[in-house]
Amino acid sequence: MTGPVRVGFVGLGQLGQPMAARLAGWPGGLIVHDVRPEATQPLAAAGATVAASVAEVAAAAELVCVMVRDDEQVRDVVARVAAAATGPAIVAIHSTIRPGTAQELAAGLGPGLGPGRRDGLEIADAPVSGGFMGAGDGRLAVLFGGSRAAYERCREPFGCFADLVLHMGPAGAGTRAKLARNLLQFVAFTAAAEAQRLAEAAGLDLRKLARVVRHSDAVTGGPGAIMLRPTTAGLAEDDPLRPILEHTAALGEKDLALALELGAELGVGLPMARFALDNLAAGLGLAAGKDPG
Repeated sequence: MTGPVRVGFVGLGQLGQPMAARLAGWPGGLIVHDVRPEATQPLAAAGATVAASVAEVAAAAELVCVMVRDDEQVRDVVARVAAAATGPAIVAIHSTIRPGTAQELAAGLGPGLGPGRRDGLEIADAPVSGGFMGAGDGRLAVLFGGSRAAYERCREPFGCFADLVLHMGPAGAGTRAKLARNLLQFVAFTAAAEAQRLAEAAGLDLRKLARVVRHSDAVTGGPGAIMLRPTTAGLAEDDPLRPILEHTAALGEKDLALALELGAELGVGLPMARFALDNLAAGLGLAAGKDPG
């Protein structure tokens, strides 16, 4: 493969549609397919070629982006691509699936395939983070799992819809990273719901509280602000980060204790806050968390 790759895109849903739309002007060309013909119409209007099948995409594209619903659909699309591709190609799975699925597909559908399949097909998992807002603005993050050569080949076209494209490791690594990232997201959502229950019981305006949260997270970086170290092992006594994280833990433990005290006064259970108080210091690589009793 030399020059700009011709990109195929299969799956034009909530994320796939804006991602593909940002590839419409890609110099190598774009060919798209979705089981819903109406989903392809905006892409056709933007200059993309519409394919009647996955096989048609596979026969024309050197990079096939896949954004379908689940593991079963991913396996089906990859099998159809493997059967129909006419030359070397990369299949980038953007769907969030099981890490083992990407690994199995990479191992079973790579070079040296059996009858009806040909060498040169590489499977990579490339899940995205940033939601449909990031997709529409071209500000997604892509977490790429696959060979370094495939990553380098994909970086430029992925740059149409992402402003952060990172090589996380071999196939499966991208999905593992996405699951860790989403764990943080949805645990934070659960904590946000708990905070809202406390605020509501205290008679506060939840919309104003939300404005404060969004404002301060934009300044401080939110939970990502403490993700500073390459390991979760305990901090050495002379680690330069220790004073910073000790200060963070002290502030956090104080505020969590106060929130638990308020919750007790108002009769609001705060299990996330209790867990955080018990585990914050240890999570920062310090001693076990303090319990004010």
